[in-house]
Amino acid sequence: MKKQRLQYDSPVDALVAVTKRLHSYEMKYHTESEDFYDQFQKGERGDSRDFIDWANSYQHYLALHRELDQQLKHVA
Repeated sequence: MKKQRLQYDSPVDALVAVTKRLHSYEMKYHTESEDFYDQFQKGERGDSRDFIDWANSYQHYLALHRELDQQLKHVA
């Protein structure tokens, strides 16, 4: 199964989309993404398709957040 790559008009649009995806996993597994990711990195979670996608989504969220934070620092 090939992973679909989505294009967004702005980093803000991408951040909104990835935040919604993270929220759906948080509701499904009753765990905050930050806590899940810490457990996943320690090998305390399995490597199911959901967990791999969740971890990748969280990494994407962190990267987008850093990017937007840097852009905002240059505006102020």
